[in-house]
Amino acid sequence: MKYIKILPVIASSLLLFSACDDNLMEWGKDPEHGAVTGAELPLELREKISRYEPLKNYTDLVLGNGIGVDLYMSDETYRKIVNENFDEVVPGYAMKHGAMVNSKGEINFSTIDAFIAETKKAGLKVYGHTLIWHSNQNAGYLNGIIAPTVIPGSSGTNVLDLAPIKAGTFTGWARNNPGKGISTVANAGLTSTSAAIQLASSATSSQAYNLQLTSPNVPIVAGHNYEVSFYIKSDVAGKGRISFGNTLNNQYPYKDWYNTGSATEAFATTSAWQQVKIKLAPSDFKAGSTSFQFNLDLGYLPNVTYLIDANTLAVVDLDAATGPVNLISNGTFNSGIAGWSRANGAADALSAGTGAANVYEGSGSMKVVNATSTPADQWRTQIQTTFTSPLVAGKNYTISYMIRSEAAGSVRCSTTPSSLANYQPDELTSTTWKQLEWKFTAKGGETGFGFDLGRAAGTYYIDNVLVTDGTTSGGGPTAPITIEKTDAEKTKIIGDAMTDWISKMMTHYKTSVFAWDVVNEPMKEDGTLRSGNEGDTATDYFSWVKYLGKDYAVKAFKLARQYGNESDKLFINDYNLESRLDKCEGLIKYVEYIESQGAKVDGIGTQMHIGLNTDKDKIVQMFQKLAASGKLIKISELDIRLGTASPTVAQQASQAEMYQFVIDMYKKHIPPAQQYGITIWGVSDNAKEHEFWLPDESPNLWDANYARKHAYKGTADGLAGKDVSLGFSGELVKP
Repeated sequence: MKYIKILPVIASSLLLFSACDDNLMEWGKDPEHGAVTGAELPLELREKISRYEPLKNYTDLVLGNGIGVDLYMSDETYRKIVNENFDEVVPGYAMKHGAMVNSKGEINFSTIDAFIAETKKAGLKVYGHTLIWHSNQNAGYLNGIIAPTVIPGSSGTNVLDLAPIKAGTFTGWARNNPGKGISTVANAGLTSTSAAIQLASSATSSQAYNLQLTSPNVPIVAGHNYEVSFYIKSDVAGKGRISFGNTLNNQYPYKDWYNTGSATEAFATTSAWQQVKIKLAPSDFKAGSTSFQFNLDLGYLPNVTYLIDANTLAVVDLDAATGPVNLISNGTFNSGIAGWSRANGAADALSAGTGAANVYEGSGSMKVVNATSTPADQWRTQIQTTFTSPLVAGKNYTISYMIRSEAAGSVRCSTTPSSLANYQPDELTSTTWKQLEWKFTAKGGETGFGFDLGRAAGTYYIDNVLVTDGTTSGGGPTAPITIEKTDAEKTKIIGDAMTDWISKMMTHYKTSVFAWDVVNEPMKEDGTLRSGNEGDTATDYFSWVKYLGKDYAVKAFKLARQYGNESDKLFINDYNLESRLDKCEGLIKYVEYIESQGAKVDGIGTQMHIGLNTDKDKIVQMFQKLAASGKLIKISELDIRLGTASPTVAQQASQAEMYQFVIDMYKKHIPPAQQYGITIWGVSDNAKEHEFWLPDESPNLWDANYARKHAYKGTADGLAGKDVSLGFSGELVKP
């Protein structure tokens, strides 16, 4: 190595100097990187900066750098600067939920694993950033798991009469092998108000038929395709099948129960609702079959309790012609008279009709006996039902029905309640089945209607009751069911998602990452806790606190400690603590609250994304307040903006002074035992580093061409606690 004196001018055909005392070097501008370079610095200063050692040589503090993982892995110059100057690296984005978790909630560790392997070669530690934040999550996944559940409807109009199941009577259904019991349970279905069929297998159950519920006969039309579907879940892992009566060619068919493309003997059940849906083709039925029955066989396994949503159990004629939607639930009476009740009349006035002469169509009708004629008081014998939903004011409705009587009689219909009653004119009946139709305009709010049969004594049979507003169905899918999750359900789901994320991250990196930002940016500017309703519209916005409440950070720190190492350093981190001292105080109080709930917080990070005009007095006060917390204190994301991508020499000098001031005040006011270290956020002013963070700025220690800036010297002097260049000999080293 050979030394020469620093001269005011160095002759070169490649360089052009001005005549000013500072001897400014006018380098050509690199069009790829823009105008920001260190070329405007005085020559002597640049020579001094070039002789500084790597930054980490000037301090015993942990000196970190917030970096882009992709740049570190792909850019040799960038990587060399990081490796030479820092002890620790902080992935700016690649370690966050949004970068690592896919739409299914699965974590892809490959990028960070490769990154950690590369940093280990350089002797660098990796600081985990960040586990829980209000941005940079896979918000689509997290919002998706708490979104309303949309349950597809059946493929057409249900031909099953579910009234006996909803009423709990199971009329027309056979509980052949009831196990521990087959019953209807209110409010146990897919929605908070829907009923479910509960089927519980016995302790000795081992065959499919050991727990069996058999349907009524389902009429079929020759040549038509049919579909059987329902939603089912079980308290523990279960197993079931659908089997059929002997009108099918194969009573125990292997079917594609979940539309997966694979036919099996049985379907599996879990604690989550899932739809079973199978199709029966005309070729599945024996020749001449006019009906079929199906069995719900759930006896394979012992001690399993199944729930089948009563609203979704359906048999659909896929080839049925379009028909009207019935606004009452039981108008055919094929499985009894569930849903109908006696409002007035003798105790035995209402019963199910039987016998071929007394049933117009199907297997049942409704029988009404009026013992006494009261011509002016038709309501004396009155049988009522309810609509599926109240009627709409001004809308036209039609009620039609088939009726016969054992002698000449009379009937009318009236809507309920009485305050909203509409009345059908009296109609005569006879021993011959007759269809009657009544059209009326709703007053609005009518909840049901009834048959008024008190005018003429006699026995009446009623069948095929239809209430319609003109809406049609059949041959097409029914409307889906949308189920909103309750607040409690959302809390459980999001709590489980946090547990899954933190437990897997801490476990996977237990031997390679020993310090973490567990919670990032929890506070609002006024020092109060974010609520999750701040109106952020970013596509990656998701707020853990919105669903887990104030204790979301308590949970996060407990999980990080549980699944990580006891000696890991766990931090909470926030910004603007130097400009909003009330925010700084609020963060400290929140740390105190977290620890009062049994979690341990090792340290507080202050980001310090600041500018030249940041109030220095407030910086000092912030450090004093943080020191008083007794926690480890870390400057976690330090950069200093200049407001331009082409700073002047004076601006670069001020930037260097501010870097040094921040480091000086940190060392002065944070006791050594509480000094975790300082992380500089970013490497250079190169545009590649500022696509998303501080574009058109110059906040870093290296310029756009990776040359050391004046800020490098200020940082080094701050770390060393002195002007390092004062010890230089005045001579330059020339290779």
